[in-house]
Amino acid sequence: MARLHQVSIYSSILILIYLLVLFEALPIPFIDASVAQEILPVIPWWLLVSFGSYSLWSLGWGVFTFRDCPEAYHELLQEINEAKNDLRSRAVTVD
Repeated sequence: MARLHQVSIYSSILILIYLLVLFEALPIPFIDASVAQEILPVIPWWLLVSFGSYSLWSLGWGVFTFRDCPEAYHELLQEINEAKNDLRSRAVTVD
């Protein structure tokens, strides 16, 4: 089974359970109904904020751990100079 299918099935099951609990078709043991009615409507927003925080953290970590590549920098400068020289040989003004 493809990963997409697994994620779709698990997501559908979790959304179904959430909706059943939200509309009180499925009782939550050990939690008062009034407390559940205060907490359940904000769970999707909490998940959205958590996902956004994780995304920002992973992006920041990727920037923080990005490797410098001095060899690639010098190679790129060399290719730029070669391109400039090629254009100059064809009577194109560069710079």
